Amino acid sequence: MEASGQGSDWQFLQCFGERTPGEEIQEADIISTVEFDHDGMHLATGDRGGRVVLFERVNPNARGPGMDVRQTPPMPHGAAFECRYMTEFQSHEPEFDYLKSLEIEEKINQVRWCRSSSATRMLLSTNDKTVKLWKVYEKKVACLANFNVESRGPAGLGGPWTNSVSMPRLSKPLHVPTVTSTEILLAARCKKVYANAHTYHINSISVNSDGETFLSADDLRINMWNLEIAEQSFNLVDIKPSNMEDLTEVITSAEFHPTHCHTLAYSSSKGCIRLADMRAAALCDQHAKAYAEAESQANKSFFSEIIASISDISFSEDGRYILSRDYMTLKLWDINKENAPVATYNVHEQLRARLCDLYENDSIFDKFDCCINGSGTGIATGSYNNLFRVFNAWDGTDATLEASRDPMRKRLQAPPSRNRLAGRKGAAPQGTLPAGAAELGTDYMSKLLHLAWHPEANVIAVAASNSLYMYCA
Repeated sequence: MEASGQGSDWQFLQCFGERTPGEEIQEADIISTVEFDHDGMHLATGDRGGRVVLFERVNPNARGPGMDVRQTPPMPHGAAFECRYMTEFQSHEPEFDYLKSLEIEEKINQVRWCRSSSATRMLLSTNDKTVKLWKVYEKKVACLANFNVESRGPAGLGGPWTNSVSMPRLSKPLHVPTVTSTEILLAARCKKVYANAHTYHINSISVNSDGETFLSADDLRINMWNLEIAEQSFNLVDIKPSNMEDLTEVITSAEFHPTHCHTLAYSSSKGCIRLADMRAAALCDQHAKAYAEAESQANKSFFSEIIASISDISFSEDGRYILSRDYMTLKLWDINKENAPVATYNVHEQLRARLCDLYENDSIFDKFDCCINGSGTGIATGSYNNLFRVFNAWDGTDATLEASRDPMRKRLQAPPSRNRLAGRKGAAPQGTLPAGAAELGTDYMSKLLHLAWHPEANVIAVAASNSLYMYCA
């Protein structure tokens, strides 16, 4: 397999919850988050109905009869990579805040896996106000037989009981019932509820590399929790001004560094990413680094600040780079370079002429996820018409794919990205859209907002409405 997978055609692997033509989609069934665990053996999705659905990868190390036990199995590819449904549970229920007369939706905003040393799976899920820690474990259910009391119906139905007070007679001397069979079922139990710490809607949760703490972020504050303590949290970042009329930006996303437990990054609606170091101060209002790109005055417009707002950020696995997604572009930042991104990838450049229409129908406020593969060579994000874009991080080549059983069906050559690859020469030139392609109809309701890249293999899971598709390169 290639390092990044961008040089190969992407193949359809699996689909869960595929729609039939003309099927009406229930609002509660629309997927709102997708997340692989740290080794890619499990996949979790959350939906607007407050449910969390878990999938597991079919064990690639399973060996059939006659296989050489000394041979190391190859990395799964194509049809060899398979996931299956595990279980699902109701994580959140709709609530009502009587103090503020505010309805709290059950929609799952994010799901994050916690590392576990046992076979038990632990994960965090959050809606707008409450984070919950869930334990998913195997539970043995025994079927018993040979009871001391014969099973008979009440009086009038052929039973010997004359009234409700009389006790049944023992048919034989007392003995221990026997277990005829046992069945292993998956059960989910809520271990902790982290509530009452956010005034505004939670947009991000992130588990720390120390395995003991996690953060939760809303529009104005970032709190840090200990997984074992649900009663209190520590405020890390607070950008709320004393006078709310002075508010100029909000926090849009936050994530811990993958290896440094003292470092976190958070993005803002002004297109800035700030890196905070908890070793410098307990309260991280004063950031250690800020990553922002100066916009030329000639390009400023009414929509500039809206489209500059960052909807999602993601660290590379080694923590050297930060990938950010705003409405128009993907940007790759080197944490050692603050004034400009290493590369910029145009995603929605063809929509720039239609920003006024997008503002009118509120599509300009859509928040798209971004993801980066384990080797840091491939990045991906969603778009409209149930399309998603996959880029090679270093030479800028890309593919536009559709979330369907035939991902290449509506493939278009990408528009010029004008990628700025710092310190790298000979970047591959970009293609151009076919004439008139920018004017083709765009279905703004069919938007692919959520996707995740497997941490080890070139496998991407994407959520298109209520369907989960998986692809491999």
